[in-house]
Amino acid sequence: MSATGSTLVRPRLLGRATVNAVVAISVLYTLLPVLWLVLAAAKNRDALFGSALLSLTDFSFGQNLSDLFAMDGGLYGRWYVNSLLYAVLGAAVGALVSVACGYAFDKYRFRHKEKLFGLVLAAVMVPQTVLALPLYLMASEAGLVNTFWAVFVPVLFNPFGVYLGRVFSRGYVPDEVLEAARIDGAGELTLYARVALRMLGPGLVTVFLFQLTAIWNNFFLPMVMLSDQDLYPVSLGLYAWNSSASVSPEYYPVVVMGSLLAVVPLILAFVLLQRFWRSGLTAGAVK
Repeated sequence: MSATGSTLVRPRLLGRATVNAVVAISVLYTLLPVLWLVLAAAKNRDALFGSALLSLTDFSFGQNLSDLFAMDGGLYGRWYVNSLLYAVLGAAVGALVSVACGYAFDKYRFRHKEKLFGLVLAAVMVPQTVLALPLYLMASEAGLVNTFWAVFVPVLFNPFGVYLGRVFSRGYVPDEVLEAARIDGAGELTLYARVALRMLGPGLVTVFLFQLTAIWNNFFLPMVMLSDQDLYPVSLGLYAWNSSASVSPEYYPVVVMGSLLAVVPLILAFVLLQRFWRSGLTAGAVK
């Protein structure tokens, strides 16, 4: 090999080694907290604060799991069901609303369409915490504070989902197919439900996953809206228990175990729907 060739190979190997090192550090940074959570969830209270936390001995996983669902009369199970209702049902309805709005922005012409869509894009940049107080005041006027609907209704409308819905509609639904269906006599609602919505399946799943993650991790809105512990989602319930742990240390193991179980639905959703999610993220990338 010539001197010039070896000079070119060295920077390539160095660059590849640098990239691999950065990737390895990133993976380690991501997995270490997960490993800590898994091991901590299986330890008793003494081991949780001891130096043997990372050891593979002194497991009490079953006891912690039993204590979790027995604590405070089984409140965690109620919180888990609440989170599933808020997140799964809210994400499903919210995804349908977002995709329908995005489809309308893409396929129909109406006055001030681009200006209205500009407002949607502007709303994407507004932090959700800024909207918590106005939403609380509106819910108070409607008499919905401290009810299921105070948390459920606001999460149905997601500006980012509308933006994604328009992108998916442009990438997945050809105008020629819609025109052919109109010529065959299909009405607009039938056209959307039987033709466009089937083509928008990957986009619908992608918006659903984004909505599911956002609603499941939602904390500030339930904290503002709810005072009845029976209506708490998992995130707010674990926060309440963690606040009580400084006075009652028996809450610490159940908080860690509850945190571990809280990530399971998100992992299952991404694993089961990743095929649709991947195809949805590439919508419009290649023509």
